[in-house]
Amino acid sequence: MIDAEVRSEERFSRLSLAYESEDEKQKVTKCLNGVIEKHNMKPEMYTTKVSNGKEVLVVEYHDDVCREAGGIFEDILCSLDIKECN
Repeated sequence: MIDAEVRSEERFSRLSLAYESEDEKQKVTKCLNGVIEKHNMKPEMYTTKVSNGKEVLVVEYHDDVCREAGGIFEDILCSLDIKECN
């Protein structure tokens, strides 16, 4: 199961996607590449390993004055069929 968390502050938005399996990792990567390609804003992205064998892919937008990242994050969550986000 892919877990999602969104955090935002003034001019900053972050989406974290945690996954366990290689299949989930490929699904997340493919989705992100497709959705981000459709938008003009390019995020900063990085991956980190956490406990229990999970990996987290983080997507961050800085200087997001117009809050465009929210729509991009919604596209990502819908594409991954994630119904709940923390």
